[in-house]
Amino acid sequence: MKLCLLHSKPILLSLLPRQVFTVCLLYEINKGKASPWHPYFLHLPRSYSILAAFGELETQALQVDYAIWAAQKAVTKAKYEWEQAFTLMKELKLKPPLLTFRAWIWATGTISSRTLHIPWDEAGCFCPVGDFFNYAAPTEDPDSFENVENWQNEHAKDDLDIHHSQRLTDGGYEEDVAAYCFYAKKNYNVGEQVLLSYGTYTNLELLEYYGFLLEDNPNEKVFIPLDLDIHSLSCWPKESLYIHQNGRPSFALMCALRLWATPPRQRKSIGHLAYSGCPISKGNEIYVMKWIGKKCDALLKEMPTSVEEDKSLVHLIDKMVEYENLREWVKEASAVFGGEFGDNNILKAAYGVEGDNELTSLVRTKMLIDRWKLAVQWRLMYKTVVARCISYCTDIINSLSTQ
Repeated sequence: MKLCLLHSKPILLSLLPRQVFTVCLLYEINKGKASPWHPYFLHLPRSYSILAAFGELETQALQVDYAIWAAQKAVTKAKYEWEQAFTLMKELKLKPPLLTFRAWIWATGTISSRTLHIPWDEAGCFCPVGDFFNYAAPTEDPDSFENVENWQNEHAKDDLDIHHSQRLTDGGYEEDVAAYCFYAKKNYNVGEQVLLSYGTYTNLELLEYYGFLLEDNPNEKVFIPLDLDIHSLSCWPKESLYIHQNGRPSFALMCALRLWATPPRQRKSIGHLAYSGCPISKGNEIYVMKWIGKKCDALLKEMPTSVEEDKSLVHLIDKMVEYENLREWVKEASAVFGGEFGDNNILKAAYGVEGDNELTSLVRTKMLIDRWKLAVQWRLMYKTVVARCISYCTDIINSLSTQ
C-alpha cells in the first residue's frame, strides 16, 4: 500500500510510521471494491471506543483526574496527527468523508486494536483472521502452560522446534517460516472460543488502545493521589506506586510509605529495611495502613457518585434498549442521576450535530452511549479497587492490633 505514497515523499518524511499506515488504510478504503483488501475491510468494526474517540461527556464521566487527562491527551494527539496528514490525504484525492477527523479516528482505532508487531516496521501489520481473536489477560500461573506442553510432547513433529513449547507469548512473527504464528496455551474444546493475550494492560490502557475493558483484570493498577514529599523520598518511579486489583498496595508503594512514615533522623539507619520490603515496626505498619485507609476513604467521598450509584447507572444503561426512544430513557435517568444528566447532556451530545438524518443520529447515539458506559464501568472498577484497599488495610490493622 505504501507504494502509492512515493510521490509525496517530502510530506512522508514528516509523518510517523503509524500516520503513514493510517493514510494507507484510508487510501485503500477509498478504492472500494477495487482494493484487494476489500473482503477484509467488510469484517472490520464500524466504530471503536478507544480513548481518542471520547467526547467531553464520556471523558468527564471517567471522574478520575489521571483518566480524564489520558483521554484528553489521546484526543489531542489524534487531532494533531490528523492535521499533519491532511495535506497528504488531499493530494491522494480521498473522498470527502475519508478526510474527516471521524474517519481518521476509525482508521486509528483499526490500526491500534488490530495490528500485530513485525520486526521491519514499527507501525505493525494487518493479519486477517489472526487479528480476530479476543483478549485474555496474561497471568503468571505456571500451571497454565502444562496442558499445551503435554500436548506438544505427545504430538511433536520433527520440524517443530523445542522452543515453541516454552513460549511465554501467544503469537509472533517467525522468520524461519516467514509467517505470523499463534500458540494456544491450553487445549480447547470444539466450539470453545480461543482467547489470546495481546500483552499486559491495565483497564485504562485497554480502553486507550483497544476500546474495551475487563471486569476482572489481574493486571489492573489503581493510582491514588500522594503527597509530594512521598514522591521526593522515594527512588521508585511514579508508575510503580499503585494499588493492585485485589486491593493490596504495591511493593514499591509500601516501601515508599514505610520510609515516609519514619522520623527523618531514623530514615538513614532503617532505609535498607524499607527498600527491601520489610516492615519497620508494628507501629510504623499500623500508621501506614491507617494513612492509606483514610486516603482511600476520603477519595471515595470526594467522588461525584458512589459505587452503588455507578452500579445502578450501568444497570440503567443496559435497560435503555427497553425504551421506545432516548428521551423517555433520559427522563427516567435524570430523576435518579440528576447531576450526570443535567441540562440533558446526553441528548445534546447525541443530537448536537447539524445535518444528521434520523438514522445517523441513532447510530451516533449508540456509539456515544457505548463509550459513556465504558467510562462509567471504568470509574466503578476504580472505586471498587479503592474500597478493597480500605478493607485490606482494616484487616491488617486489626491483625496487628491483636498481636
